[in-house]
Amino acid sequence: MALKSTVFKFQLQIADLDRHYYADHALTLARHPSETDVRLVSRVLAFARQADERLSMTSALCDPDEPDLCLASLDGRIERWIDVGQPDARRIIKAAGRADRVTIHPYAGASSLLWWQGAQRELARLRKLEVIAFPEPELKALSASLVRTTAWQITVQDGILAVSGDHGCVSVEPDTWRGIA
Repeated sequence: MALKSTVFKFQLQIADLDRHYYADHALTLARHPSETDVRLVSRVLAFARQADERLSMTSALCDPDEPDLCLASLDGRIERWIDVGQPDARRIIKAAGRADRVTIHPYAGASSLLWWQGAQRELARLRKLEVIAFPEPELKALSASLVRTTAWQITVQDGILAVSGDHGCVSVEPDTWRGIA
């Protein structure tokens, strides 16, 4: 018997002082049985970091040709391809051919750093790739308080995400491993 996905609902109040973006977002996410709470939280933070009214979650765990998050233009062109985790270099190269900008958000601490050290030579020529890692301890703190219906207030200032909710406040300072050239 196959395991079913678990549905999580997030109410996000995002105040991005860096981009002057202020909006509320209601996200309904299905956590696949193979997905961890830390990865789910990483997807939500990736959304908050690049929030836009056209940014959408996709079914990337089920369809390998889709990003985790996608920002499409009104004419259907992919403006931003956003993946969470440690995607294969071939997948990233393919994404760079399809999108104006590719962002990878690794989240697994030391193993993510090893992944990046192995992949960066192959990805060095990609000018529209950025790799921004989420720190594992903060992700674990947020995932420990995760419930099926979660309300977070997220303030982004100087690249740091302050995530407030029933858990208190957790400050997430992403580490830029590679910026856009």
